[in-house]
Amino acid sequence: MKKILIALPLVALIGACGGKESAGGGSAQLKVVGSSTVYPFTTAVAEEFQRSHPGISVIVESTGTGAGIKLFCAGVGGQTPDMVDASRPMKASEYADCATAGAKQVIEVPIGIDGLTLIQGKDQAPLNLTTAQIYKALAANPFGKPQTATTWKDVDPSLPAIKIRVLGPPPTSGTRDSLAELILEKGCDTDPAMKDLKKADDKKHKETCTKIREDGAYVEAGENDNLLVQKVAADPGTLGVLGYSFLEENADRVSPVSIGGVAPTEATISDLSYPGSRKLYIYVKGEHIAARPAIKGFIEAYSKAWSKGGMLEKRGLVPLSPADAASATEQATALKPLDPSSLK
Repeated sequence: MKKILIALPLVALIGACGGKESAGGGSAQLKVVGSSTVYPFTTAVAEEFQRSHPGISVIVESTGTGAGIKLFCAGVGGQTPDMVDASRPMKASEYADCATAGAKQVIEVPIGIDGLTLIQGKDQAPLNLTTAQIYKALAANPFGKPQTATTWKDVDPSLPAIKIRVLGPPPTSGTRDSLAELILEKGCDTDPAMKDLKKADDKKHKETCTKIREDGAYVEAGENDNLLVQKVAADPGTLGVLGYSFLEENADRVSPVSIGGVAPTEATISDLSYPGSRKLYIYVKGEHIAARPAIKGFIEAYSKAWSKGGMLEKRGLVPLSPADAASATEQATALKPLDPSSLK
């Protein structure tokens, strides 16, 4: 788990959600957990925020989206996070856990777009895969049948006879959820029988389409995306799954794998033509805002950083479309709690 403590000395957490920061702005501590993909963006904002707010200490932890939301939804008060980074939308079941624990004012703020990216070593021959080919290679039981493929050529005769080895995120990661939803399920549903299965038995369809093989072809590489890049760069033939910003930062060591003939770029991710495009979020615990008004300032700083040409674009975050960006900026000020009926 990556963890960063931003610059200045820590002060004690407010003991209860109802506590107040000291008069005149005082000292406060904000805690953010969650997505490894969003982690570098939030730490960048936190560093800038502290420079202009010397009384504020910020802790940012990379726990993965699922694990982060679990921590966020554990309750309210000083022992729980104020915010959670997420590389996918919060689930209805997760919100239900939040509400049960007393955190009913969950505020969703989109921060930008990322591309779920497949990478390979820089010196490897360019690779172009379809969602169906990726599904056939990684599924535990592709289309409900035993998994027998050991090389990419086994998946499709047009592909190279290279051993299938993919390093990717664990089940607690939002990137793993996005891999299942954006790539595996779409590849699975290229078979009409799988579409019919979804209508007949949604649970069985989900298992067939999203369960990943466990025979060593797919390796859970943890939440350290920089380490994943190093491993892929050093091991010819190995592919990796991670966020687009890490591809940009390491373009001298790794290169992208095209999906369906489309390579991940800022343009293809922004217009959503790249199959792995996905929105990124930060969720705020509304019950903490009265006790920690610095949260509002932090989200405002985030909204300034995500603009076109802003600090976060330079770090690999793809800006939202003009309309979505305007809506997100408005929400960053209004901080309106989400409607749980909108969640899946």
